[in-house]
Amino acid sequence: MIKILIVEDDPAIAEIHRRFVQRLAGFEVLGVALTLFDAREQIDILKPDLVLLDVWLPDGEGFCLLRELRQAGASLDVILLTAAREASALQEAMRLGVVDFILKPVVFERLRDTLEKYRQSSAALAALADIDQQAVDALLGSPLQQVAAGGLPKGIDGLTLQRVLAALTNEGASAEEIGSRVGVSRTTARRYLEFLVGQQLASPELEYGTVGRPERRYRQH
Repeated sequence: MIKILIVEDDPAIAEIHRRFVQRLAGFEVLGVALTLFDAREQIDILKPDLVLLDVWLPDGEGFCLLRELRQAGASLDVILLTAAREASALQEAMRLGVVDFILKPVVFERLRDTLEKYRQSSAALAALADIDQQAVDALLGSPLQQVAAGGLPKGIDGLTLQRVLAALTNEGASAEEIGSRVGVSRTTARRYLEFLVGQQLASPELEYGTVGRPERRYRQH
């Protein structure tokens, strides 16, 4: 059972996130902290495995807590659930080694997929006696880490890229559909999708309809 602490200053949003987690097998919410002070106390007492952390809190930034945890060598992981849309926030999250960076409002399916991947990676890592490159690539191959390691070309914004990546599903979607979900033009969405294809984070395919040209659709890789 993976034990989770939710750090969120809005009680209503915290309750939504708690209910999301409760719908998933293999996870337990130990508590909810509404401030950094509460979070520090609950982490010290409850010893969670994973913290769902907001960036903006009444008594400071979540990044402050994250830096403290890293400096103390705390044995826990962090997923940011935040409304912070500045590219600098994503860069700081990468530097501090967060598991994922999820923009609010949090969609259940997005959080579910992240937690499931986290659970699988944790189980796989615990089962390893030693490692080879294939095992390393499998465990460290999250989209956020791949983007951080590879850098971004001109015209590709990290925050927008994460939003496009989050909008992709296994069912597949066109550039127009992705653009509508993310709030960008079809042309912009296609540019980001083709970048993800090049990074092997998305797979394209042609869908033939009854009339007109075939449509290029994209799926999670």
